[in-house]
Amino acid sequence: MINKWNFRTPTDEELHKRDRLAADLGISPVISLLLVQRGITSAEEAKRFFKPSLSDLHDPFLMPDMEKAVNRLNQALGEKEKILVYGDYDVDGTTAVSLVYKYLRPYSSSLDYYIPDRYDEGSGVSFKGIDYAAAHGVTLIISLDCGIKAIEKIEYAKQKGIDFIICDHHMPDDVLPNAVAVLDAKRLDSKYPYEHLSGCGVGFKFMQAFAKSNNFPPQELEKLLELCAVSIASDIVPITGENRILAYYGLKQINSDPSLGLKGIIDICGLTGKEITISDIVFKIGPRINASGRMMNGKEAVELLLAKDRTVAREKSESINQYNEERRELDKKITDEANAIIDNVQDIDDNRAIVVYNPNWHKGVIGIVASRLTEKYYRPAVVLTKSSEFITGSARSVTGFDIYKAIENCRDLLENFGGHTYAAGFSLKEENLEAFTQRFLQLAAEEIFPEQMIPQIDIDTILDLKDITPKFVNDLKKMSPFGPDNQKPVFCSLNVKDYGTSKLVGKELEHLKLELIGGQSSTPIHAIAFGMHSYNAHIKQMLPFHICYTIEENIYNGNTYIQLLIKDMRTDNFPCPSHEPLP
Repeated sequence: MINKWNFRTPTDEELHKRDRLAADLGISPVISLLLVQRGITSAEEAKRFFKPSLSDLHDPFLMPDMEKAVNRLNQALGEKEKILVYGDYDVDGTTAVSLVYKYLRPYSSSLDYYIPDRYDEGSGVSFKGIDYAAAHGVTLIISLDCGIKAIEKIEYAKQKGIDFIICDHHMPDDVLPNAVAVLDAKRLDSKYPYEHLSGCGVGFKFMQAFAKSNNFPPQELEKLLELCAVSIASDIVPITGENRILAYYGLKQINSDPSLGLKGIIDICGLTGKEITISDIVFKIGPRINASGRMMNGKEAVELLLAKDRTVAREKSESINQYNEERRELDKKITDEANAIIDNVQDIDDNRAIVVYNPNWHKGVIGIVASRLTEKYYRPAVVLTKSSEFITGSARSVTGFDIYKAIENCRDLLENFGGHTYAAGFSLKEENLEAFTQRFLQLAAEEIFPEQMIPQIDIDTILDLKDITPKFVNDLKKMSPFGPDNQKPVFCSLNVKDYGTSKLVGKELEHLKLELIGGQSSTPIHAIAFGMHSYNAHIKQMLPFHICYTIEENIYNGNTYIQLLIKDMRTDNFPCPSHEPLP
């Protein structure tokens, strides 16, 4: 499938602001344009963006019900009540549980935590979890990354004498659960200045308010920001506003003095000695934490994140790494089977979404498979399997199609559902499967335009290779951490050529390792193009081609060098700004 390259053309006003900002800061006009495009137009704003400050975090008591939550927690601790910290089995849930449990542990001898079993209980607050709490004398449950729709279950808990403090970041319904406090910045009545916190982020704000109410120094809580960084990266929330501050300081903690649990994962991932980024969490650390809940029980991930002993941390890391290997094998197997269904049953060209079902698929990986299908076919994908008496589904989407809203429009056919704009999960009775499939496909047919089914690459600006200097790369790094709503800038260079040393690499020689020259630069620059072996013949003829890429720093044998991570190549003529035709 050919990618469409979208070039961002700056307005005259943006160019004017770019020039003024570049002069004020002494930085490249390219960097200043990237800042302007992100709404940063003054030197003061740029300095705050380059170096976020914890003092810019919002007052946690601005969140609705925060005072009620803190008062109830203080009462429980003062009266030595049994408290249960309850969270979902994914990365956001397990990091949130770990953060709150770690912070409260010195103040309570009656503290426990609970992670529901994906297969036995499903996601979110469960009746079984409440029964566990009641059997152990718990009178207060703090739910994290879940609970916002658990109306019946909260009532069930109240009947058993258990109060709830809900810390969630998912979209609420019109009616909120009857909990002591419901902390969610997405509440319709919320005036909290930032609504995109992760579940772990909401837990952090709760602990921040608790610390303020008791005049505790902030340092011990700030050490736990490493867990916020992991949750922000893994839950794909915007890295703007408070999330940017939390992620920035969380990454600093991970890179300077990580907890034993995270250090264990860092070592098992082969990231020791490397500066860890959001991307490393997304692709290496997060999937391993997630694998515990996908393959076994997320409680083991919490045990790792809470580890106080190096031996325990190493053993738990090795165990979770093994789960991840098993997850990868299952992921590949089920993805292949899903592709076979699509090839044999569905005419993909006639449908603007994909729905596939196999009752024998492993529930723990259907979300990953949905992501794979969305990437391959570039349209929304729903993957379903049988789980106990219900069918369970995971859905993923493409730009411009709100998958959560589409699922919500089928709510009369569902047992429960939840999620975000681009990812959702739900369950339904088997007799409703056909009706759901037809309605979902119809919604997609009505709302998705053909151009939305073409993969897009948004390019920030055209760059001459000579401008990729160490200072430029250092200034670019100041814009990190990168992620949703602050994506790593994508550049385009035109008419580049092989320096004569490029070669195929990889087990199946499927990747291209390049040294490139072009434009006004005769000094070669390193580049890697994963999966782009088909361009090798063109490149070896020393013919020019176009590339779009991000800029990385790579470490090899203790040496750091600049490398282009190529996202796409083109050898044809195509319209773009300042484009000179290929010969």
